[in-house]
Amino acid sequence: MSSQPKSFVSIRGVHDILPGESERWQAIERAAAGLFAAYGFREIRLPIFEATELFARGIGEATDIVEKEMYTFADRSGESITLRPEGTAPAIRAYLEHHLGAIQPVTKLYYWGPMFRYERPQKGRFRQFHQIGLEIIGSASPEADVELLSWLHLFFRHLRIDGLRLELNSLGDEQCRPAYRRLLQRFLESRQAELCENCRRRTATNPLRVLDCKNDSCRKATADAPMMIDHLCEACRTHHRAVTGGLEALAIAYHPNPRLVRGLDYYTRTTFEWTTTKLGAQNAVAAGGRYDGLIGLLGGKPTPAIGVAIGMERTAELLPADAGRPEGPDLFMAWLGRSARAWAAPIVLALRAEGYRVETEYEDASLKSQMRRADRLGARLVCIVGENELASGRIVVKNLRTTSQETVAAERILDELRTRLPPPPPPPPEGNGRAAAG
Repeated sequence: MSSQPKSFVSIRGVHDILPGESERWQAIERAAAGLFAAYGFREIRLPIFEATELFARGIGEATDIVEKEMYTFADRSGESITLRPEGTAPAIRAYLEHHLGAIQPVTKLYYWGPMFRYERPQKGRFRQFHQIGLEIIGSASPEADVELLSWLHLFFRHLRIDGLRLELNSLGDEQCRPAYRRLLQRFLESRQAELCENCRRRTATNPLRVLDCKNDSCRKATADAPMMIDHLCEACRTHHRAVTGGLEALAIAYHPNPRLVRGLDYYTRTTFEWTTTKLGAQNAVAAGGRYDGLIGLLGGKPTPAIGVAIGMERTAELLPADAGRPEGPDLFMAWLGRSARAWAAPIVLALRAEGYRVETEYEDASLKSQMRRADRLGARLVCIVGENELASGRIVVKNLRTTSQETVAAERILDELRTRLPPPPPPPPEGNGRAAAG
């Protein structure tokens, strides 16, 4: 007795990006690609997996990512490998390995692709998710912070996403944060009974993360906690004032958020999130900040840097309904008979080579069937060629938008179609990779 073959579905926490949705992702990619060039960012394509130690050292042993969320396994040689949970540490590893700072003292990189974290799947949170990342490496200037934030401002504006809120904070640096950390720890130790289990543990290992806890009792217990923004050293205060002043000069609205601490250990000074009220609990669409200590931590010469990660899934959710709407073909070539098919094939190829969107039938089909398919696809024009048209040298061209129809001389068909069709789109910008590619 034969058994029914197994039916496969995707693994929990991952998702397919289907036609109809993928066009919305392409709209995001096009907006990003144009601004990458305008700001001088260059693409780097990173491996999907790295040595586990890179993330343990770069992200921090006491973070939730390293402790609970990484996809880590031993390869056949016994080396511990981790699917990348974020892109900054791999980008810095590549920056150091290939001596990019020697080529360009201020290095601007972008990358896009999948990241992996073992989290509880919910709306806006997946186990395989996709990010666009940007890094400016080699400048300690607050102008670099402002430039990165202005890139994000234009990016969301170009996508016509409204209702976003830029939240801004400073986390100080190695001069002022240690003293603040001790002060915060003493405060949290006095509130242990009111904190959740995670926050009690974090009091000793990562006390700043307690301020970011969403638990109501923890928020209440820390309502009067000391905040880093009030304990900055003079250099950090000056830097922060320059960032806020730069944003004000560009008319980019921001909202101070002294509880914004981010989840990774490597952040210093400027930290930020672009948030929305339209996605429920997962309200951060883009997040990042300055990480001047990370490169030294990973074995390089201490080098200042700032970066951001943009969530593709969440950005796609916020796009206007008409964004990335798939366009129908410019032309549907309907043919009747093999000789008509042979005549039509070079015409189809020539138009496609010029960038026009052209569809045609693969099998013998009636004209009525082909016209129905052209209509379903949303074609602008239909070119009809059969034995009679070839014999007369006159090809039928029908405009499905106006329902008008005329005949065109066969030898002039290409020129005549070009005059009736809108110009083809320009070729994509160089380096316009797919977000699903590493």
